[in-house]
Amino acid sequence: MGIIYFCFMVFGSLIARVPADDWKPAGYTPPTHSQGLITTENVTVDCAWRTPQFWLLWVVLCFNVTAGIGILEQASPMIQEMFPGKITVAAAGGFVALLSLFNMAGRFVWASTSDFTGRKFIYVVYLLLGAVLYSLIPFSGHMGNDLFFVAVCVVILSMYGGGFATIPAYLKDLFGSMQVGAIHGRLLTAWSVAGILGPVLVNYIREYLKGRGANGVGLYAPTMYLMAGLLVIGLILQSFCPSSE
Repeated sequence: MGIIYFCFMVFGSLIARVPADDWKPAGYTPPTHSQGLITTENVTVDCAWRTPQFWLLWVVLCFNVTAGIGILEQASPMIQEMFPGKITVAAAGGFVALLSLFNMAGRFVWASTSDFTGRKFIYVVYLLLGAVLYSLIPFSGHMGNDLFFVAVCVVILSMYGGGFATIPAYLKDLFGSMQVGAIHGRLLTAWSVAGILGPVLVNYIREYLKGRGANGVGLYAPTMYLMAGLLVIGLILQSFCPSSE
């Protein structure tokens, strides 16, 4: 995989070119004022990562990814243990594949929607709706409704993917396009932290509860409520993220 990535990166570096400073698309008229949270300025990466906006978004992305990756990493055992006797190993594998499809589809649907609603609003949807949906996962288990469980999880994973796809445009709106790639690269350290935090939370809490005699929904309910709480914290922090103008 490393060799494949290397080949694609080299190919991209050979065909990508930065346009001349005075180049404009045919018929383009530059905006005369800022539109909402879209800045008209350009901020360098060294300045951007010292701003509160950058770190607020860092925490928001970290918590959003932590919650999503927590489900993705434990999806197969979770659905089998929450619905014992109803879900086979093969069906659990299909569930994981379905989550991956919605993860991919969410990157197109949610990111495209943000072009019309604005990035800040779409992140309110990710975080607020996500918190509600995480709280409903234990409820679906207690009701024994596996279809409702699957429906909730696929929406959550679509927003997990959508969060990734939307964040570069959000950064561009806040800091301009000049060094948005480098700014995005630094922000992705939030994903690295979440890639450890999400599985650790789910696995350690699950093993702790299992050692105390919990089973089924009881193995996952506290973690799901914890994930909902992280998203609520992210929602609060995101509300303080101003324009970089």
